[in-house]
Amino acid sequence: MRIVDLSLPIRSGPPGAPEHQQVVLEPSDHRAGARQIEAIFGLPPSLLRDGEGWAVERFSSLGTHNVTHLDAPYHYNSTIGGRPARTIDQLPLEWFFAPGVVLDMRFKPEGEAITVADVEAGLERAGHRLAERDVVLMHTGYDRFAFDPDYMTRGCGVTAEATRWLWERGVRVMGIDAWGWDRPLQLQAREALESRRTGIFWAAHQAGIEYSQIERLTNLGALPPTGFTVACFPLRIEGGSGAPARVVAILEPTSGEGGA
Repeated sequence: MRIVDLSLPIRSGPPGAPEHQQVVLEPSDHRAGARQIEAIFGLPPSLLRDGEGWAVERFSSLGTHNVTHLDAPYHYNSTIGGRPARTIDQLPLEWFFAPGVVLDMRFKPEGEAITVADVEAGLERAGHRLAERDVVLMHTGYDRFAFDPDYMTRGCGVTAEATRWLWERGVRVMGIDAWGWDRPLQLQAREALESRRTGIFWAAHQAGIEYSQIERLTNLGALPPTGFTVACFPLRIEGGSGAPARVVAILEPTSGEGGA
């Protein structure tokens, strides 16, 4: 068995990004841990191995959507299909451990939309027949900008029609290696303002269907098009609109691999 990490590392930054998109991770080293132990228990560093205590880290800023994460339906709207939208802790765990397929969308220019026709052609290139509960991953290549300040303005995105097309075929988790599932938001905002219509901005998110999307994946190029399992369990955040996850692909050994 081989496991491929599809999650971006969590680190402070990126510099220059809007405050709501910043991750701030504050490390505390072993010497600081020794001082904490002395303050709490009265135990001096001389009674600790090498005079060291625990090393820990603290997030002073970490949004539930700032790193590789899964969105819950509640992120999109308060109600979906006339019912309260489910939060991340209410979704069935079975959604997050299922066969996966990678669709190569690297040919899409920046700002362009991934359409139903693109998805159908991608499945054909992958040689994959879509099954209920498959996890569909869009390989755009825009994860190369993941730690740049303008990451959120880069990439392509999936249309509402293509999102519904996947959902109608039983897909409940779909992911992308770009900042978001929709096209860059500044483009959608401009088009919505020009037309003065709803249904343009955040169109795929607000498609009116119950599904979960993985955003800010990486390393999709290390996977075969199909023949692997995706594990993408989100943190159990009560009432959460989404949650970070360590997303991995599990590949069974092919003939000739492993053995004595």
